[in-house]
Amino acid sequence: MLNEVADGVWVRQSEWVWSNAVVVRGDGGLIVVDPGIGGADLEQLADEVERLGIPVVAGFATHPHWDHLLWHSRFGDVPRYATAACARIAGEARERAQKMAADTAPGIPLELVALLTPLPAGGAPVPGEIIEHDAHAVGHAAILLADRRVLIAGDMLSDVLIPLLDHRRPGQVDAYRAALDRLGQAIQHVDVLIPGHGAVAEGPEVLGRLDADRAYLDALRRGEEPADVRLSQDWLSGIHKSNQEQARQSR
Repeated sequence: MLNEVADGVWVRQSEWVWSNAVVVRGDGGLIVVDPGIGGADLEQLADEVERLGIPVVAGFATHPHWDHLLWHSRFGDVPRYATAACARIAGEARERAQKMAADTAPGIPLELVALLTPLPAGGAPVPGEIIEHDAHAVGHAAILLADRRVLIAGDMLSDVLIPLLDHRRPGQVDAYRAALDRLGQAIQHVDVLIPGHGAVAEGPEVLGRLDADRAYLDALRRGEEPADVRLSQDWLSGIHKSNQEQARQSR
């Protein structure tokens, strides 16, 4: 169900990799960020959004991975914004995203996957400040809602996922650290952090998420095994090995 974590900011978590859909009240209506994951999830999210009694005026995709490119007709035929780089990559890889959605999340309206519009200058009409970086995916963006002291982080700063380096692009350790530095500046102004996957962080835990990701990357750079509780999840072992290989190549 939708849980209000700050004034006019709601989160609904799916079972699939603890994915978070975010709904933000803007000046003209609601913005739906990264809705997902399966068809039943989208239907339930649409039910809950309708109960808010506020029209949806836009969507937003934080980055061009398939699970962040979903939509449902019940949210309306409205613009679904992303950074220019994200919109371009999503358009180029649309068929692949549709296939992955079909294979992983039954009931998804495949014809609506990855239909994105580049943000106009200034980021309007998405409220807040768009923080674009190249960690994890090209054109990745976070949204800082400074007036509500909330950061919507996309696939960063999770309590369940280690930093996910893009194995297809060199220099990701440095890119990820640079992104964390930018997000660290934003974190000075927030009390609530919403990751793309995992639990919402509040208060001192927000800075703890940043510290954990920095410590993980620093250990990779030194060629050491990170002391990270998230690595107790066996399914992350392959991703961790890929991260280690990236770090070795960059040293």
